[in-house]
Amino acid sequence: MTDHQEISLDWMSGDQSPPPSAELRPEVPHPARMYDYYLGGKDNFPADRAAAEQVIAISPLVRISALANRAFLQRAVRTLAAEQGIRQFLDIGTGIPTAGNTHEIAQAVDPAAKVAYLDNDPIVLVHGRALLAGAQQGSVSVLQADLRDPRAILADPAVRELLDLDRPVALMLFAILHFIDDADDPYTIVRTLIDALPSGSHLALSHATADFIDPAQAGKGPAIYRSATAQLTMRTRAQVLRFFDGLELLEPGLVTAPQWRPDQDPQDTDSEVAIWAGVARKP
Repeated sequence: MTDHQEISLDWMSGDQSPPPSAELRPEVPHPARMYDYYLGGKDNFPADRAAAEQVIAISPLVRISALANRAFLQRAVRTLAAEQGIRQFLDIGTGIPTAGNTHEIAQAVDPAAKVAYLDNDPIVLVHGRALLAGAQQGSVSVLQADLRDPRAILADPAVRELLDLDRPVALMLFAILHFIDDADDPYTIVRTLIDALPSGSHLALSHATADFIDPAQAGKGPAIYRSATAQLTMRTRAQVLRFFDGLELLEPGLVTAPQWRPDQDPQDTDSEVAIWAGVARKP
């Protein structure tokens, strides 16, 4: 866990690219900035755009996947806040903020809802400070953290100041676990976080999969991410389901992102999206 950081927001007043710095490592593609590019954002560097375009060349549907994932996040947060009564959200790997953030959806249900955003990219902190300007004071924090160190996240004073970990929390892991490779034991990471939360807490996650991809193409996307700050590990439905061991999946269970409680009939197919999505309650 790194200390909280202050980064200038002066560049955000115009349409300029974000200011390069050694801390941002602009020469190395970063998944959060590549994701921002997929969503049509401007907060990315040439290295991010080049790597993202390589992925798009292999899988032109990656933008559809990114948008479907974002829409799933919004539906999941709405369900957690409106139907499950969750008022505390721990959103890890949040990425660069865009419209319809977790706190915006949750606070539309209850203005008192609290959200701790965590990400390991310094540029997320830049945008986070701007995001905080529109949030209810004291209800949202944006912190730099590494999911691979869950105990540090749980011990972080800023997290504990905002969230009461003795009351139900929604643990949000959207499009982040596929950047944790098997050597870092993602199942233990998730279990460590879940075990620290009380009964009535929820786990909401989405995860990229190669289940619907031609085997000849399946390894090409992960190969591009090897030059980025995080590797890409696609997992099968059975492997993603393991993250929910001991939890009670909400209906409709583990499905592709567009199939999870859609607001209207899904237009995108499983093969177009290739992201498993689910929400579960801790008994």
